[in-house]
Amino acid sequence: MKHSPETDSRRLLQSLRDALAQGDTGQERLDKVVSLIADSMATEVCSLYLLRDADTLELCATKGLDIDAVHKTRMRLGEGLVGRVAKRRRVINAADAPSTRGFRYMPETREERFSSFLGVPIQRLGQTLGTLVVQSKDARTFTEDEVYALEVVAMVLAEMAELGAFVSDDGAWANQRNGPVVLTGQVAQEGVAEGRVYLHEPRVMVTNPVADDPDVELARLDSALEKMRISVDRMLAETDAQSEEQTEVLEAFRLFANSKGWRRRMEADIMRGMSAEAAVEKEQSVARSRMEQAKDPYLRERLQDLDDLSNRLLRTLTGQGNDTGAEMPETPILVARNIGPGELLDYGRDLRAIVLEEGSNGSHAAIVARALAIPLLVQVKGITDQALNGDDILVDGDGGQVHLRPDDAVASAFRDKVVMARQAASKYAELRDQPAIGTCGQRVELLMNAGLMADLPSLDNSGAEGVGLFRTELQFLTTNKMPRRSQLSAQYARVMAAAHGKRVVFRTLDIGSDKVLPYMKPTDEPNPAMGWRAIRVGLDKPGVLRMQLQALLRAANGAPLSVMFPFIAQYNEFVEARRELDKALGRERRLGHPVPSQIEVGAMLETPSLAFATDTFFQQVDFLSIGGNDLKQFFFAADRENERVRRRYDTLNTSFLTFLEHIVARCASSGTRLSFCGEDAGRPVEALCFAAMGIHCLSMRPASIGPVKHKICQTNLKELKTVIDGARAAGMQTVRPAVTAWLQSQG
Repeated sequence: MKHSPETDSRRLLQSLRDALAQGDTGQERLDKVVSLIADSMATEVCSLYLLRDADTLELCATKGLDIDAVHKTRMRLGEGLVGRVAKRRRVINAADAPSTRGFRYMPETREERFSSFLGVPIQRLGQTLGTLVVQSKDARTFTEDEVYALEVVAMVLAEMAELGAFVSDDGAWANQRNGPVVLTGQVAQEGVAEGRVYLHEPRVMVTNPVADDPDVELARLDSALEKMRISVDRMLAETDAQSEEQTEVLEAFRLFANSKGWRRRMEADIMRGMSAEAAVEKEQSVARSRMEQAKDPYLRERLQDLDDLSNRLLRTLTGQGNDTGAEMPETPILVARNIGPGELLDYGRDLRAIVLEEGSNGSHAAIVARALAIPLLVQVKGITDQALNGDDILVDGDGGQVHLRPDDAVASAFRDKVVMARQAASKYAELRDQPAIGTCGQRVELLMNAGLMADLPSLDNSGAEGVGLFRTELQFLTTNKMPRRSQLSAQYARVMAAAHGKRVVFRTLDIGSDKVLPYMKPTDEPNPAMGWRAIRVGLDKPGVLRMQLQALLRAANGAPLSVMFPFIAQYNEFVEARRELDKALGRERRLGHPVPSQIEVGAMLETPSLAFATDTFFQQVDFLSIGGNDLKQFFFAADRENERVRRRYDTLNTSFLTFLEHIVARCASSGTRLSFCGEDAGRPVEALCFAAMGIHCLSMRPASIGPVKHKICQTNLKELKTVIDGARAAGMQTVRPAVTAWLQSQG
């Protein structure tokens, strides 16, 4: 009689659930699991490999291999077929395992007797926990239904492993979380905070993976999806009408929630025997694995949206709600692997800070955190494995550090730092309305960088004299379709109004490299940082550039306008971009629309080639802004995203300062305004050196303006230039030691 795959799957899962519910030791549970799976799938071998540490798999249980190999056979991630399954999180189904690429023979297991191999990853929320393997003597390829059944079992085992069902006597697979820990990450929103950990754990456990009646489960899924759509619509309705960024984020979130493909895949799993919640979790896990490996940065950044929606469905289906069993502390600092925009808005402004293991500066969560002015660190690796609810935690959202369970000395030093920062902030506030003038009488213009309406209040609070860089790409990145010209125009008009007459430099769309629009076909490039990006995209797709230029002209409504083209590498690129602006200007005049009373057209100098452009270019461009982040990586041939090389060079390297001096001289001879924009402009020592070298306009994040202004007002920039020249003449590779020593001597 032919077996029904769905019935066999249900039968196996029920047997596993019964076995795991018994009061056995971790090893006894493991032994029962592999025996049940081998018997159910009629294979001679079933083996379970779990991660011993972050990089090592260990054979923890087997039926069919040599029992003496258990807890002795180990391999690195990626080693052998078992290691490849775990590292790539992909199924390997081989009829002849020894001849399959990557096969490694383990003599202690005596597995040479077995030909066929099926391995599936054991993973939870994108985290690899191990590999589940079945093997047979017969050379055969396992069927699609058998692969599916083993994947479902692996999903259940992942849940049980995470709950500690397989912890060995020596605690080898338990999370060891105690004692002080210091972790680093990327700053997505500045600020410092002290508080207690509140783990964001909306994830619920699926206790009934098998369904007896698919029709009932389909109805449950349909009801949960409808409730979720209503909740998303409610969030949109309650969002502040003035917060366009939040509205755009939730609009994109709603499109994701209404995805028909997402729903169809869950319905298909239900028809094959899974419960509604198990189907949601399986799709979440599979889609997460797929999206994490995608080359498209936009897809990778939508992981938090996927998790948010999946978790909302799971809470509705299981009735477990948002309560994790932990009381929110009075000073909550949210710790999560990732978080969606809807979940973050649910917390509102109650949070002191947010720490994410994943995420990015351009993610939806980062946009919402900035709108709510909550300090946010992303890419803090290991935080969710280390943190426990209620742990003391210090978040340095300026330096990018997290102190978990700090000792008294660290906590005291942190509090002293906070007090000193407040005192310094008070001192900086006194300087807010004063110009940055060195003791030598040299004036330096300090501007701020921005990209959201939420950034604009900092213009007055920080003492910035204007916006040296307004990144326009965020309005394109937060929607699933091309924004309309009217939307962009209204947004730019609000930015200009919020600036209260201060100069705002709008950089045209800078996409490509790590910023890919969801509605543009991504390009597979070997080196995207040096590929089709920024102005190259604008000139190849002039319709988008024209629309944006028209929106800027209309937003100005007769007021002065400053436009800057990004990543100009050659003179002809600037000529073509300027020609598009002139065409848009002529069109507005013909339509009878008001045109800006004055237009400044500039370019970002981010490639060394532009520093050697013809004199004609320097005469035609109204202003230049040195894009320090990109310029440095191209000058030193060191990828700024690569931790192995990005720290191999120093901004105050003699050769780089000499190169900047060349740019200063060319701009001075043509009368071209010059500024420096980037992270280094906000570092006081670097800022002083740039100003001393003749760059008298610096654009930085708002929080850096006070410290930089304070240092400039205390420094004789002409004397500092003499120190720099002396260090260069002495053949020093970097002027930093000489500059630091001189500044210390000046008090």
